Amino acid sequence: MSNTNDLLNRINNSYSAMSKGQKLLATYITDNYDKAVFLTAAKMGEIVGVSESTVVRFATHLGYKGYPEFQKALEELVRNKLNSIQRMEVTYGRISQSKILETVLQSDADKIKSTLEKIDQNAFEMAVNTILDAKNIYIVGIRSCAPLASFMAFYFNLMFDNVRLLHTSSSSELFEQMVRIGKDDAIIGISFPRYSMRTLKALEFANNRNAKVITITDSVHSPMNLYSSCNLIADSDMASIVDSLVAPLSVINALIVALCMKKQKEVAGTLTMLEDIWDEYQVYENDEINYIDDSIKMRYARLEDADHE
Repeated sequence: MSNTNDLLNRINNSYSAMSKGQKLLATYITDNYDKAVFLTAAKMGEIVGVSESTVVRFATHLGYKGYPEFQKALEELVRNKLNSIQRMEVTYGRISQSKILETVLQSDADKIKSTLEKIDQNAFEMAVNTILDAKNIYIVGIRSCAPLASFMAFYFNLMFDNVRLLHTSSSSELFEQMVRIGKDDAIIGISFPRYSMRTLKALEFANNRNAKVITITDSVHSPMNLYSSCNLIADSDMASIVDSLVAPLSVINALIVALCMKKQKEVAGTLTMLEDIWDEYQVYENDEINYIDDSIKMRYARLEDADHE
């Protein structure tokens, strides 16, 4: 049973035995779970009109080890149900204007840390080997995940000549690009709440063609995992004005580094060839900033001073 149903069932089953204050909390959470998930125990107590200790006891009464575990269950409840306006409301409600930079960067750092603690190392190694063995590598990411897919494809193209970044302006176009996918191929699907149905359909199609399916998503309960044999779980923040995708990007970075180490000769050869091409066609000549040595700048300054004397 999922955490979502589990929380609601616990509240319903325990309601008759609750104290008056706990019943007020149960009613508030049931009616306002999209806001309750972002409240501290003290703030929730203040809103409902009970003490902070009553809120903590309410969590333990439902069978959770403490308020943090109860809050995680609440997160599952709202994970896929917040629209953009609600996300903006709750974000403005929990971050003070003077601490935006500190709060956002600390939150991102926490997501990378929690991802490191729970990511499956065996799944990571399986993903690396699956990609190495694939005849063709398909990558799909839609909406806010599209930059992640593009980033991955850019570096994969330095290592492989069989990378296909799927363009996703329409479902029909998506399937047209995948029409030849087969059992020797692999597809990497990147999706976070709110999940993309087009990405899910692409993974379903690939699975039906017996291709290897790798997902980068936020939870073992993610619908993206329905068709995958290899799941890389990374924390994201669904309750923000913008999606926090720093942890997924770090996982993608780790994949790129692991693959580079397996294909060092190929990558070195590609980079050498690119450097020659860039030089020959003057790709960076008029576009690259070259930092001037400080001693040269000082010499120029003295020459200019001499000219003025």
